[in-house]
Amino acid sequence: MAASSRQSSAPRPRSLRARRLRGLFAAVLLVPSLAGAWGPQGHRLVAALAWDDLTPEVRAEIATLLTGEADPTLPGVANWADQLRENDPDLGRRSARWHYVNIAEHGCEYDAATACRGGDCVVEAINAQAAILGDRSQPLEARRQALKFVVHFVGDVHQPMHAGYGHDKGGNDVQIRMPGDSAEGKGSNLHRLWDSGLLNTAGLDDDAYLQRLRALPLAVGHDSDARDWAEASCRVATRPGVYPAKPRIGESYIRDWLPVAEAQLRRGGSHLAALLGDALGG
Repeated sequence: MAASSRQSSAPRPRSLRARRLRGLFAAVLLVPSLAGAWGPQGHRLVAALAWDDLTPEVRAEIATLLTGEADPTLPGVANWADQLRENDPDLGRRSARWHYVNIAEHGCEYDAATACRGGDCVVEAINAQAAILGDRSQPLEARRQALKFVVHFVGDVHQPMHAGYGHDKGGNDVQIRMPGDSAEGKGSNLHRLWDSGLLNTAGLDDDAYLQRLRALPLAVGHDSDARDWAEASCRVATRPGVYPAKPRIGESYIRDWLPVAEAQLRRGGSHLAALLGDALGG
């Protein structure tokens, strides 16, 4: 649902930086709520970062699998899974629960029997689709679909709210207000803030954001699989301060948490590259 664009009656900001942030916050509030993690730009960034780390052999196989797509690149298909509700409603319904897993109530420890009954969560979806992708006996169309799911779901699992609390639907039920948001106007929610609101405050296009993310150092070592990625994301979602003490957030929240969101994108790209290398490199 689009947020209100009514003007705020708050005092004018005192600095150029504050004016710029206010304008960006207003732009964020006009963006429709998104079902999938990171919003379209975030998913494209994860895919592009992964492409950087792939071998020529894996890139060639991906190019073959994506032949015939409207945009036959990893970033070009990164948001396909979020578009299924409109383009393939039946598959969209069947895969709706594959975008997230709720483990914050369980101390951020993943147990498939309780958190992923029937395999309907992002952890098992990544595992299942990666297996299809790596199985060269599968039909080309099945492997192409699996690739598109994998690219999207690895992005999803690195968005902290997609591995957070079930009781508030991953922050969707936590209402927040940005600077410039009038008291009677419509606000946003915590999930949407982490999907796209934090990234939008940077005001960067994909190329500029990729340069920024590529410059970030990667932590030593790599988490091994989708379970580890979900648990790590959950630990971010449950850090003190991620849930703001008051509904109205300000510049300090962006300053504290935008670098965390960017680090998650960077890790997502690295983990996606490793998964694709394992599935297609043999």
